[in-house]
Amino acid sequence: MFTETIGRPMEILLVEDDLEDAGMTLQALKLGDIPRRVSLVRDGEEATEFLLRKGRYARAPRPDMILLDLNLPKMDGREVLTEIKANPDLASLPVVVLTSSPTHEEVLKSEDLHVENYLLKPVDVEEFTTVVKSLRKYLLSDVILP
Repeated sequence: MFTETIGRPMEILLVEDDLEDAGMTLQALKLGDIPRRVSLVRDGEEATEFLLRKGRYARAPRPDMILLDLNLPKMDGREVLTEIKANPDLASLPVVVLTSSPTHEEVLKSEDLHVENYLLKPVDVEEFTTVVKSLRKYLLSDVILP
């Protein structure tokens, strides 16, 4: 039986200004044993440049999923989300919002931000793995393999 992944690893864009939180998220991905490549950007403007492939990000990979912290410098995560959803080339990208408290999660849900999911920081490995695997399955459902 094959244990190797077929196809390419999942491209994930992590938008997080706190390096400690970013490190914990990367560790959760590693422990979840999900084939992936992660790009990290640390503010909202950088995230937008990455997604639009501007400047130094001209050759950036198109992410399969975005992990987005909302409390970002330069450009708030909500503004980044608005840019994503307003752009026809980006609107279909699944976005998972990272938040620091259950109360904040409820407030965000009431705002109806049109995101795929919310995860509490620090990221719980099992919950995170479940979300990522379900999104990966969703992304692959449109792919027809030879």
